[in-house]
This record gives sequence, C-alpha cells and structure tokens, in this order.
Amino acid sequence: MLEVCYTYTMGKMRRPSRLVISQTWTPELAYAIGLIATDGCLSYPWYLVDLTSKDREQLENLNRCLGTSITIGSKSNGKGKWCLRIQFKNKTFYEFLVSLGLTPKKSKTLGVLKIPPNLFWDFLRGSYDGDGCSYAYWDKRWRSSFMFYTCFVSASKIHLDWLRSEIFKRIKVLGHITHAEGYSIYQLKYAKSDSLKLLRKMYYSKRVVCLSRKRLKLDKILGTVGEKL
Repeated sequence: MLEVCYTYTMGKMRRPSRLVISQTWTPELAYAIGLIATDGCLSYPWYLVDLTSKDREQLENLNRCLGTSITIGSKSNGKGKWCLRIQFKNKTFYEFLVSLGLTPKKSKTLGVLKIPPNLFWDFLRGSYDGDGCSYAYWDKRWRSSFMFYTCFVSASKIHLDWLRSEIFKRIKVLGHITHAEGYSIYQLKYAKSDSLKLLRKMYYSKRVVCLSRKRLKLDKILGTVGEKL
C-alpha cells in the first residue's frame, strides 16, 4: 500500500517520501511485529512508529522485514550517550498495528495480539530479540550441573500470560512467570530441556531473520551441553 511517509533523523523531520509497507503476512512481517511489540513505540495522533536500539543490526532487520529502506538516525538519552533508531509516520501501517492489539504507551497495556497461528514462532523470535534474554551458569549445589534459561520480559503480565498459553498450546512446556518485589517488570522463564524445545521452534532454520549476537550466545550456551539449534 502506498502512502506518504515522513521519516525522522536527529529529531528533524525529513522530506516526505512514498513508502510501501505490505500488510500481507509473512515470517518476516511476523518477526517485525515482535520487535515493535516489545522494543517499539507508537505515538498518537501523529501515527508515528519508532524502534530505538543500540544494535544497528536490529534496525537493519526491521527495514529488511518491512521491505523498506528507512534512514537509521540517532537519539540522545540526555546523559551524553546516543542510541540508534528508525522512526516514521505512516497512518495505514500504524492502524494495522493497532488492529493487532498494539497501543501507544503499550508497556503495561500490551495483551493478546492477533498473530496468525502459523507465524507465531517468527513473532516470538522477534519478541525475544526485542526484549528477551538467555543466561546460563554452573549450579554449585550439584556436580556438573549446568543450568540455562530463556526469558521473555514485559511490564504486562497479561501479555506474558498470553505468550505462556500460546507456547504451551504448541509444545506443552509450561515455563513460569516471576516478578521481583518493588519492580514493575515480569519475566516468563523456561529452563533447560523446555528452553531447548522452545528455541528449536523459534530458530527452525539457519536462514531465519534474527539478532546475530543473541543467536551466537545461544550457540555458545547450548554447545556447553553438546546441543545445538
């Protein structure tokens, strides 16, 4: 769909351009929705879509998945540090995101999203690259006990409850949700064998779009126990 698009660089609006963003569902679009749902921002009434990241590859992946070539700008955090971002104004795509369940100030309001069932794992991989993490350690209580976890982070428990339900529906692993007292952040965690089942669904091909540093970290973690994606 063609629409006038205003892009922003260094806080300044650039000249209008014609932008095509397809709303036809593909693995790439589902991944992009995952990124925007976790790490992105919607701003009304300007119909502004923003993705800010310290990883240039993250923003390049968004362009790749949306089929765009939007300029990657930069943004100051007010403390002398800069991060990168893609920001554009596009009413049609903005309204498409809202129709899926995304909203402005979505951090605590994010809930169930309308993702095609056959593209759920691509969406989840985008969510993981946006606001997920993996970590591992040797448990000193047990000899040769190597623990590793895959986590999804959100300020919305409702959203994590939905993710947990959708994951269980597909691969019958439960995970558990934690919430540190005094913090507004929740974590959905999967340990060891459940984590491995989950990751193999998310990374079902070596060619899927993903954030390479996170995949390399997973390769290193799993290699410790003789496994691989």
